Amino acid sequence: MFDFKKVNVDTYGRTSGKLKTYCPQCRDSRSNKSDKSLSLQLDQGLGKCHHCGWSFFLEAIGRSEERQQRNYRKALSAPAAHFQRPVFDRNHTRLSEKMVRWFVEERCIPQEILTRMQIGEYREFMPQTGQKENCACFHYFEGGKLINTKFRDARKNFKLVSGAELIPYNIDAIRDTPECIITEGEIDALSFMAIGRNDVVSAPAGASHNLSWLDRFVESHFENKRVVYIASDNDEKGEVLCRELIRRFGAECCRVVSYGPGCKDANEHLVKYGVESLRIALAQAQEIPLEGVFTTADCREELRTLFLNGFEKGADTGLEHLDKLCTFELGRLCVVTGIPGSGKSEFTDELMLRLCLRHGWKAAFFSPENMPLVYHMRKHIERLTGCRFHPRRLPEPLYNKAVRFLSENVYHILPEEDYTLDTILEKARELIRRRGIRLLVLDPFNRFDHQPPGKESETTYIGRFLSRLLNFAVRHQCLVTLVAHPKKMDRDRATGRYLTPSLYDISGSANFKNICDFGLVVERDQAAGVARVHVEKVRFRQLGTEGTASFVFDTTNGRYLSCEENPGAPNPKDRITHVQYDSACWLPEETPPENGKLEFGEEKEATYIDEPETAAEPHD
Repeated sequence: MFDFKKVNVDTYGRTSGKLKTYCPQCRDSRSNKSDKSLSLQLDQGLGKCHHCGWSFFLEAIGRSEERQQRNYRKALSAPAAHFQRPVFDRNHTRLSEKMVRWFVEERCIPQEILTRMQIGEYREFMPQTGQKENCACFHYFEGGKLINTKFRDARKNFKLVSGAELIPYNIDAIRDTPECIITEGEIDALSFMAIGRNDVVSAPAGASHNLSWLDRFVESHFENKRVVYIASDNDEKGEVLCRELIRRFGAECCRVVSYGPGCKDANEHLVKYGVESLRIALAQAQEIPLEGVFTTADCREELRTLFLNGFEKGADTGLEHLDKLCTFELGRLCVVTGIPGSGKSEFTDELMLRLCLRHGWKAAFFSPENMPLVYHMRKHIERLTGCRFHPRRLPEPLYNKAVRFLSENVYHILPEEDYTLDTILEKARELIRRRGIRLLVLDPFNRFDHQPPGKESETTYIGRFLSRLLNFAVRHQCLVTLVAHPKKMDRDRATGRYLTPSLYDISGSANFKNICDFGLVVERDQAAGVARVHVEKVRFRQLGTEGTASFVFDTTNGRYLSCEENPGAPNPKDRITHVQYDSACWLPEETPPENGKLEFGEEKEATYIDEPETAAEPHD
């Protein structure tokens, strides 16, 4: 699609084929103003005047907006301008004898490392104690510039500079190295420096599954790493961080450091066993177990948790009637179908946004039917805000807040080269690595560039296609949702309405139902003004069961409103009862503190995070 209005050319509503019209460049100066001398090729965005020679070439709206979106994402990868930057004071790098003795004699950190890393000492007000405390200062630099400072007192309370960006500690040291070590705390990072490894960074917020601080550095600092040593703490939070890092970087390049009995982290090992022992522990870091081969011992903890606690429900959506039937789980494949115009894409979009909001799962959409991209984004903004997409209905601050939320949590895949499954999944892998997405929506199946081998049947090809999606979901712990059209359905002779399809009616193969974990059929009853979502398949009974949930579609904001139906009502319009209206804004009031990002124009006190360290330090 091309916008000919940009060059003041009227196409009279036509969007394809060839057309001759008036030339805006020379018509006013010509004596024969009725001569249509401008030839247009509407499908290609081309125009040429055969009188004055003026010509032009327009860029497709979708491509132009796609380029703008890429530029916007590129801008997001740069440090945010609104972050507050601390002022570096070299006087704070001077350590008292007592502080130096604590680092050297009790934590076994050489004095030259304290000098090189510019460890400081400063009396700082600590909210946890309500008074000024003597603190060790760890300075976070990037490109030689001070980005953040962490103040840590004798009681292991700490705080970061208010409003400063969260970045990995010592990030400059791993820019071009083939390997790197990732720890939970700065003292653990200093411990690896004590054995001669400078290519070590520390997570700024300790152990957490939220690695948004990592997003900006994946391509520039981690893309070239052959080996990533994960040196997280030996506790529950450390295991969470370890699993998420493995998911982001890939098991093939990760090694997990073990510290041995009685040691929780790298510094405890250094203090207890010495430099050479920590060097050996790093050299003996374990590879991730062989993929695809398991024993009961490999699943011992998960098996005992299941034995003691039983099955748990999956992730809810907030749609009360649907949650009673079905809850969702990562590592699964969901198939959604419905006749054209039934609203299957609209319902899928809402489903993903709700999971994104309620559970913090970032989403990626491959949705070529929602082109240009801004049309799809408009729908998301209406659902998030509850307001129609118009300046008089949607306040500017709320609009900006929705744009920021979508920029950080929702991504769109639209390759320039082709729409093959290999290309789409490769882009999805990059988003998992760089942005940590958990939801992948493929809408619809028929828009892929399908390339079955010459002698392979359609049924076999679709089965292999769906198996690849399921394997991708399991491997990367994502919920993959595929929207697929059914075959041409017959009409009900009595009502004239198309019959509601089942998963077995999806065009091409019964494998759509056989392979998926969740199967939903969306039906729109125009006469009754109700949308029904039929849950046709839930593979595991703890996640749900078959049934039907009824909704009313709100045309103002594109939301689905739960309702009750009275099937005995003589008039179809009277069937709907107890509609749960919802026009509230869904956007969170503020960004969670642990991700370290602030809303534009928002002031925020210092960020406080509990750092799980056990070593005691006597400085005050």
